[in-house]
Amino acid sequence: MNFTSDNCYGASPEILAALARENAGPQPSYGDDAASRRLTARFSEIFEREVAVFPLISGTAANALALSTLVPAQGAILCHAASHIVTDECGAVELFSHGARLVPLEGAAGKLTPAAIGTALPRFEKGSVHHVQPMAVSLTNATELGTVYRPKEIAAIAEVAHAEGLKMHMDGARFANALASLDCSPAELTWRAGIDVLSFGAAKNGALGAEAVVFFDPALAGDFVWRRKKAGHLLSKMRFVAVQLEAYLEGGLWLRNAARANALARHLAQNMPGELATPVEANEVFVRIPDATVARLRAAGALFYDWAPSESGSTLIRLVTSFATPDADIAELIALARS
Repeated sequence: MNFTSDNCYGASPEILAALARENAGPQPSYGDDAASRRLTARFSEIFEREVAVFPLISGTAANALALSTLVPAQGAILCHAASHIVTDECGAVELFSHGARLVPLEGAAGKLTPAAIGTALPRFEKGSVHHVQPMAVSLTNATELGTVYRPKEIAAIAEVAHAEGLKMHMDGARFANALASLDCSPAELTWRAGIDVLSFGAAKNGALGAEAVVFFDPALAGDFVWRRKKAGHLLSKMRFVAVQLEAYLEGGLWLRNAARANALARHLAQNMPGELATPVEANEVFVRIPDATVARLRAAGALFYDWAPSESGSTLIRLVTSFATPDADIAELIALARS
């Protein structure tokens, strides 16, 4: 019973089949293949406007290279204190931007607010050689705490950011999970709400190893192609990343996978005894349960992370569901927790 991460499960059969088909013959290298050339049109169709799209193999590279393209070394990026770029990417953004500063901000349920952005900006004197200069805001959707930004929430933050000349980045490692939980289109959740560049995730939701950076104004891509090459993320056999993304989008596979993962998380939230720490809006459940229950679940083979130290005999744990999590594992975890 593995609930540590959606990264722990393998690839969708449809994506593996696409890789096998692509393996049948030769193709030009370094992104000149047919599948890579088709991606721009496919992503433009999905997002209802012309975009520039660049395949990559890791979300860390997607975030770091996207933000380094938007933000120079003397810049600052406002983000949530729990965001992946702050807590789990080992300084990658700072490395690839040659020193841009991440400015962590607090916010309930993993979310930033217009007020948090507005309060932070005056800390940095415009034009001062002594201060880093705010250049971007990075949102995570779905958030690290399993909540989801609605288009109106994004638009309110973007209004504050754009008024001050800041660009808007979205870490979409679980973008499909966010989208599957809302009644809106990919366009409404991104550029129509004010997002300038998206790190589009697929590996957590059925890809073997594929992500993409999507610029909603191709002019913003600037020198991204050189940054990707210099960072070692222009693969010689890029077609094997491109075909994963094609198969991921084909026939709505990405949204079906995400919808199943989300539904399993909701079922856990509704049936696990304990106190939910945040609303369950995607595929992560944060629940506080007695330490004795934690020990019993682990003794039975359940894998998950403690999200906070034990307090008054209970621990906040994180349970992550995947498109491939077996129904039997969900049922067994619930039964064990209730026993």
